[in-house]
Amino acid sequence: MPIGPMNPADEIPKLRMAPPEPPESAEVLERRVAREKLNLERKTEFELEQSLAPFRVGSVDSLNAVPLTRGLEAEIKYAWPSQLAEMLRRDELDAALVSIVEVLFTDRYDVLDGIAIASLGEVKSVFLAHRGPLEEIREVYCDPASLTSVSLLKVLLAERGLKPDFKPLPSYDAAPTLDAVLLIGDRALDFSFAGHPHNIWDLGEAWSELTNLPFVYAAWALRRIPNAPLRKALREARDFGLDTLDSIVSSRKEYTREFRKDYLGWHIHYHLGTDEKAGIARFIELLGKHGIGTAYEPRFVS
Repeated sequence: MPIGPMNPADEIPKLRMAPPEPPESAEVLERRVAREKLNLERKTEFELEQSLAPFRVGSVDSLNAVPLTRGLEAEIKYAWPSQLAEMLRRDELDAALVSIVEVLFTDRYDVLDGIAIASLGEVKSVFLAHRGPLEEIREVYCDPASLTSVSLLKVLLAERGLKPDFKPLPSYDAAPTLDAVLLIGDRALDFSFAGHPHNIWDLGEAWSELTNLPFVYAAWALRRIPNAPLRKALREARDFGLDTLDSIVSSRKEYTREFRKDYLGWHIHYHLGTDEKAGIARFIELLGKHGIGTAYEPRFVS
């Protein structure tokens, strides 16, 4: 049967494209990205909570250590470096972020490979504040929290033929009144921001000028016990801290935002690689050369 012309009423309706949705404004898009980022951070924090149990872990309560304990804060015991070293020696901790000399002078810990507090060049928070020329210094008052920095200062001065007397700092309030004082960490930063008449000899910068190598100030020291889950948690916390460094910089209140950004993102670095290990080896060599201490080769575990 022949097919006649199609009745207009029987024509197949034409498909019509839905009108495009208006593009999100830059402000809306930025808020969405920020919200998704925050949700991801909260998820990671939740996953890290209780990840240290049953291990006991200590760290310093200072700005430069914050990226290494991101998400673990509620599980950490905080103390000065010298106190952490004592707690480790008494087996009251299974791991601690300690001064590197505690590892080098005590052959009873492993070092978690890949993670450290280090600098290549100016570090900002480890320095000798002095009024007169270095060559005229007869005594140095030392921050009681310091372990590594005292040995580092002794090495740097000995390389210049200088051997002043080293004495404990009676109080932080006394620091501005002294002719030569060694300060570290947040106390050093407080001193800098408060204003002072001293010259600042940055020990990180002095070390790099001497050796062309980074200096490692602290690392995770681990008791020699089965601790694979602990090592995994510490690595994940460091990764989380570095991934969210912008959030740390924005949320902390110490000093200024610009300083926090430069300090945590430039002056301090958190990896322990070939160059950092070469720096440790050079430090061991110079400790022996100047009779400052007998150091053991660190044993790294991944």
